[in-house]
Amino acid sequence: MKELNKEKIEKYFSITKKALDKVKIGKEKKINWKAKAEDFLDMAQRYYKDANYYFEKGDWITAFAALNYAHGWLDAGSRLGLFDVDDDQLFVLE
Repeated sequence: MKELNKEKIEKYFSITKKALDKVKIGKEKKINWKAKAEDFLDMAQRYYKDANYYFEKGDWITAFAALNYAHGWLDAGSRLGLFDVDDDQLFVLE
């Protein structure tokens, strides 16, 4: 699929709206910083790999969505301070 249609974007709006409506601020807890950083990086790498897969299949919309998920994990990790980055053009920094 090389074109974005109304149904596809409405699907993504619906999923994100449902997720936003369910989110609650969690209780503060101690975390294994390194394990969380590795988990965030692993998720970004997996979504990037998925993006390549869908791109090669010609499903550009799903590839684009997966790329955005990958970068979202990177931005979230950098914003939390899990990643040591200093490039505000590539990452959302504090």
